Amino acid sequence: MGKSADLVVMGAGPSGLAAAWRAARRGLSVTVLERAGHVGGLSASFEVAGVRVDHGSHRLHPATPPHLLADLRALLGGDLQQRPRNGRLRIADRFVGFPLKVGELARRLPPELLAGVARDALTAPLRRAPAAGAAYAGTLRASLGPTLYEALYAPYAVKLWGLPGEEIDGDQARKRVTADSPWKIARRVLRGRPDGQGRVFHYPRRGFGQIVEALADAAAAAGADIRLGTACTRITPATGGVVLHAAEEEFTAGRVFSTIPMPALARLVEPGPPPEVVEAAARLRFRAMVLVYAVHGGGRWTPFDAHYLPGPGTPVTRISEPANYRVSAADPADRTVLCFEIPCAVGDEIWTTDDFSGIVHDTLARSGLPPIDLAEIVVRRVPHVYPVYETGYAAHLAGLDAWAGTVPGVTTFGRLGLFAHDNTHHAMAMGYDAVGSLTPGGWDAPAWRAARTRFARHVVED
Repeated sequence: MGKSADLVVMGAGPSGLAAAWRAARRGLSVTVLERAGHVGGLSASFEVAGVRVDHGSHRLHPATPPHLLADLRALLGGDLQQRPRNGRLRIADRFVGFPLKVGELARRLPPELLAGVARDALTAPLRRAPAAGAAYAGTLRASLGPTLYEALYAPYAVKLWGLPGEEIDGDQARKRVTADSPWKIARRVLRGRPDGQGRVFHYPRRGFGQIVEALADAAAAAGADIRLGTACTRITPATGGVVLHAAEEEFTAGRVFSTIPMPALARLVEPGPPPEVVEAAARLRFRAMVLVYAVHGGGRWTPFDAHYLPGPGTPVTRISEPANYRVSAADPADRTVLCFEIPCAVGDEIWTTDDFSGIVHDTLARSGLPPIDLAEIVVRRVPHVYPVYETGYAAHLAGLDAWAGTVPGVTTFGRLGLFAHDNTHHAMAMGYDAVGSLTPGGWDAPAWRAARTRFARHVVED
């Protein structure tokens, strides 16, 4: 016997759960299908050695829309804390505080690097603007100048996305780099931002996953049916709805919200997309990541929440210490956990490594960081983390997105659903807007197009 619902949401990440909760509160019947055995996706938290940890470093941005932040505060209460950022960035073989402070930069960075940045700022008017369609490298060399690009952004690009800057689309620079000239960087360092963005963040007392857990509980309390361990195997648009097949069950939905990777959606829909769309989907790649959780005996390792390592001396891009993101009496005093983020490709040498203890110790030694009293290592491998905007990706994505827009009754959104770099608050806000486009008279396509346009303009900040 099949199950019917007004809305079926594919994926129980932040965007899908936000949509499910909002739709259920409106009185719609909602079913959520999640392949994993837990909610949250990459936004979930779990426990290592008695410490709640995240899938890498996550924060709730202070730019979260007020109505969404108010909803989260109502769900989490005092557990949603406002915290100061206290990270460090390694540049020119030394650490500087992150967010950046002008006095420390002047004291800590090599004179030749500072001189190069100053020279690039003075000669900026003489540099040609990047041509339309310029790659990541050309875009940032023209805007930031060659000194900052070579010292920071060029090596980080290779580590994060596995490609040199010349092979990465310029969209990557526009999406990920918020201060796009030496003068803008200087202004942000000197003045800060009036709304506190970049200096503070929101974070729950029991790990970032407490957000998605609260959303799931609220959605279920409002009547949503959340099915964990349930993978959709086929989607068939039909008259008056959409039929989804999962294991031995069949679901009929008035509308489907898909937050799964768009290439995966293309493989599920029957009849499938035309051959050129299948080919386009095959050309879109996600960067994978191995997350190495190192248990350190003896209390907190450092007072910093994260250390950023853009240089080529180690495959690790960031080391975070989750207990420093929050104030929680539940965190043990005699140990802590460090999360080492290592971008890679599925099946490569990093992905298949069995013993990461050597990488952990070598990274700390090469980066001038304190040694670790290593008690245990826990490893998680994540195949879909960052969309890779390699040169030419936009044409492939446009074809796939255009096809997805023609599938009757199906709407895609979220980080994976749109092949986009999104902060968590962007993803949740998009879930809200998707539900807002569900009207008693049917799907409000113009409202959804307007929402998509708004989100396309967002810049992602770390």
